Amino acid sequence: MSSIAHRIAALFRIKANKALDKAEDPREVLDYSYAQQQEMLRKVQRGVADVATSRKRIELQVSQLQQSGGKLEGQAQQALAAGREDLAREALTRRTAVASQVTDLQAQQSSLQDQEEKLTLASQRLQAKVDAFRTRKETIKATYTAAEAQTRITEAVTGIGEEMGDVGLAMQRAQDKTEQMQARAGALDELLASGALEDATLPAGRDDIQAELERVTAGSDVDKELARMKAQLPVAAVPSALEGGGTRQTPPEQEATS
Repeated sequence: MSSIAHRIAALFRIKANKALDKAEDPREVLDYSYAQQQEMLRKVQRGVADVATSRKRIELQVSQLQQSGGKLEGQAQQALAAGREDLAREALTRRTAVASQVTDLQAQQSSLQDQEEKLTLASQRLQAKVDAFRTRKETIKATYTAAEAQTRITEAVTGIGEEMGDVGLAMQRAQDKTEQMQARAGALDELLASGALEDATLPAGRDDIQAELERVTAGSDVDKELARMKAQLPVAAVPSALEGGGTRQTPPEQEATS
């Protein structure tokens, strides 16, 4: 059971990686990486600024303590001159404590100075890497965009692209349906001409014999109508109209002359 689960998990990872690889745009990945590096650089620069601020604060404290130590030393001299050795001793004791604080602060100041120099150097190196990465990123993006455009143009020209492939398939299907419809129309015309297929627009029950009988009946009706029209014509016009080349009556003028 564990083997099946392992295989299913592996198959899922393979499918997921394949889908991610297909959906991944290298330009977006490069822009994201550049943004991450810029964020890291900003953090380093903020660190340098924080260390420099701490160092400056300690410098101010050292300066203030040194001024306080100098003042205590002057007060000790004044007290000693006034015959107050006890006050002079107290002032010198405080000056010694202040001097100890100054020594500690100066050690911290030196440590912060070293850290600031290291962070500044690291920031400069990181800045150079980020700038170089940006130049390389833009070059790769431009190259990828040009290659993508060239690929799409080539696919469009050759018709092997996904979109053009769909267009080609649609055209092929339309051509196949057109040829199929033409073949069907031709076959129906041949069947109608041979009599194997009846015309559905004609009344039901009609066949070839019925059609021939109707043609004969129609011809007889025409002859009857023609005879009726002949009978209605004037008598003088009947021979010339009906007989054509038969015996023609002699006009009265010609009979008198003869």
